Amino acid sequence: MAPDFELPPTMRALVIDETGAPSRLHLAERPLPRQISDEVLVKVVAAGLNPIDAKTRSGKGVAAAIESYPAILGNDFSGVVVRSAFEASPLQPGDAVYGLCRVPRTGGSFAEYVSVSSMSVTRKPARLSHAEAAAVPIAALTAWGMVKLAGAAPGQRMLVHAAAGGVGHFAVQFARALGAHVTATGSTRNLDFLRKLGADEVIDYTTTRFDDVVHDLDSVIDLIGNVHDNTGTRSLTVLRPGGLLVNAPTGSWPTMAADAAAAGRRATGFKVSPDARALDEISKLLDAGVVRVHVDAVFELADGAAAHRLIEEGHTRGKIVLRVS
Repeated sequence: MAPDFELPPTMRALVIDETGAPSRLHLAERPLPRQISDEVLVKVVAAGLNPIDAKTRSGKGVAAAIESYPAILGNDFSGVVVRSAFEASPLQPGDAVYGLCRVPRTGGSFAEYVSVSSMSVTRKPARLSHAEAAAVPIAALTAWGMVKLAGAAPGQRMLVHAAAGGVGHFAVQFARALGAHVTATGSTRNLDFLRKLGADEVIDYTTTRFDDVVHDLDSVIDLIGNVHDNTGTRSLTVLRPGGLLVNAPTGSWPTMAADAAAAGRRATGFKVSPDARALDEISKLLDAGVVRVHVDAVFELADGAAAHRLIEEGHTRGKIVLRVS
């Protein structure tokens, strides 16, 4: 029989009363989220921090869709089911799970409890701690979708930009697992890290311009766009005719489609969607040790502002996590 959890009427959450600097984040008592339809109620143990969380807090990202304040941000989580969607649901109270929220359509994971669609959550990989699991969902699902869209396969040559970051370090590993030859760009301190992830070639962007040393690639996983040194536009020049560039920070390069067409190359943005089935596939790779997650830092929930400041510096290796409960 599944355990019967006694739930409090309120929960501790990291909230903002308005968008702005990291200092806007503060702890508050909030009502427990209400379950509807196919949702499961999860007690959050750890929450992953993503660039979109910091952008939304600052007033960018998806901030325009916040309908009321105080708002709870945070997408990634790992925790324990305390209320199932229905009696015979595959996920029952006591099950360790991980997944992602649809902030701001729902409350976020920077809180002690979340209520999320059954399509957004699955069982936590057994070999991962909750802190490690919370670092996975958005970054891994984004990387998985991008490398699959790019057609990673044996014989394909792929370039991954910002390869040591949250999405990048998964993209390198997924592309290699699918058989592609991977070239990765990163800073000097991350070159050995990228080699250990399985990158076939590494380029130190602080000393070498990637477009001077790679050419005729099948695809580029672009996690930078044109916010730095016209990385996106330059990436088109290293693709073979008909090659594909997949860009994730879709607001970073407004002229991408026109630039790609003019260069005779293909380019597309990519936006992640909650997908428990894809997360299950990723879980198998994690449990088998084929792919690993790197957690750069763990902060207490009360120190969320410091975590936001760190991710905004743009030099995170892997992921940042908040310890919730």
